Amino acid sequence: MYRPVPDLTITNSKRMTTPKVDLEIFDTKRTFEDLGLKDTLVKSVKELGYVHPTIIQSKLIPLALSKVDVLGQSRTGSGKTAAFGLPTLHLLEEGDAFGALILVPTRELAIQVAKEIEVLGKFTNLKAVPIYGGQKITTQITKLEKRPQIIVGTPGRVMDLHQRGHLPYDQIRIAILDEVDRMLDIGFRDDIRKILGNMRQKHQTMFVSATISDEIHRMAKKYMHNPKQLDVTPDSGSLTVSQVSQEYISVQPWDKQRMLYYLLKHEEAVLTLIFCRMKVTVDALTRFLRKKDIDAEAIHGDLQQGKRNQVMQKLREGKLSVLIASDLASRGIDVENITHVINYDVPEDPELYVHRIGRTARAGRGGIAWMLVTPEQGQLLTQIETLTNVEIPLKEYPDFKPGPEPTEVTKRRSADEKRVEEARKDKSRTKLNVPSEQEGKDEQSFPGGIVPKGLPSNRMGGRIRTRRR
Repeated sequence: MYRPVPDLTITNSKRMTTPKVDLEIFDTKRTFEDLGLKDTLVKSVKELGYVHPTIIQSKLIPLALSKVDVLGQSRTGSGKTAAFGLPTLHLLEEGDAFGALILVPTRELAIQVAKEIEVLGKFTNLKAVPIYGGQKITTQITKLEKRPQIIVGTPGRVMDLHQRGHLPYDQIRIAILDEVDRMLDIGFRDDIRKILGNMRQKHQTMFVSATISDEIHRMAKKYMHNPKQLDVTPDSGSLTVSQVSQEYISVQPWDKQRMLYYLLKHEEAVLTLIFCRMKVTVDALTRFLRKKDIDAEAIHGDLQQGKRNQVMQKLREGKLSVLIASDLASRGIDVENITHVINYDVPEDPELYVHRIGRTARAGRGGIAWMLVTPEQGQLLTQIETLTNVEIPLKEYPDFKPGPEPTEVTKRRSADEKRVEEARKDKSRTKLNVPSEQEGKDEQSFPGGIVPKGLPSNRMGGRIRTRRR
């Protein structure tokens, strides 16, 4: 949803980047009044300061209001939550208890989506309740006993509450799967199949995702009825928002912490989100930055839910400058003022990169994404560029002084070089010694005086073939 925002200008002595409002994702020819929404919803949208819908909202909302099944693809940060949240609020009435179920991959996203729907439905009597693991199930049962209209939950907790008899599937009129690709990636496919497969009643189904795989298409074919497919990816084919300035930095593995500290000290980053592959790296990096007097917090799956909620609240209130996250925990980090995303670890799955950098450049704002790439990760960088259809340029810092190569790295490299050299020598010693033609005339050495001209064309690799099976 578009609203006027202040120009975000990020400068330093070497460079000036001026991200502007990304009009590429907005349908500036339409307003929310044009989409057929109830007056109460239009009123809440206007109160939030929004003027024009994004393209995914402009296309998905009318389809959803017509009660057809929808498979929607749009880039991260393009307003997908409101795209399915507004028509859900429009179609439900106060008496429609458990009328809508929204499945999401993570706890944070459940909280975020429920919160956003509550804000959008401010002038309605509809309630959205998040349910997820890590919170006392008795607390969530109490909330469900009040018969809310909209349930936003992670698959595991949804199944648990259903089996306990507190979440009836037969009352669900609208089933929505948010970030379907991520739910499949982290192992929820069986849970999703069980949930959708147990909804025997007629209902509307919507899938929304940044990427649509063949598996998602197969699932849509099985659990949807003649779905309308939306793909609002720009003509460029890029899966990333154009307002994200993307660059990579070449760095040795042992210099990654020093380079990160250099970036945070030399760039005017207002709020930085740093991604790591492993939880142990998240914790180690947080300790490192704190020792450097940088206000940093960690968020990952092993963090207690209460602590995760505290960190997220601190983030939303603007009391945090650096957040270090694992990929799973990052879902639900939907904060408009994130200016920088740093990929401390290059994701092995290129689609993760799309989701990571989508945490910045929200609501049409600009953002910057950096990726620390070590020499052996060139192939991963290429895979990301291929998927996103974007050539990511190299960013150089001549003032950055690399640290010395660690002793253990030097020793390991020397040992590797020694092994390679020994292998080369062994190979040369094992070469077949082919005699000269004169030597071959000795029939005792070569009967008939036949001298081999070289090595056999096909080696047996030291294996003896037998008839044994």
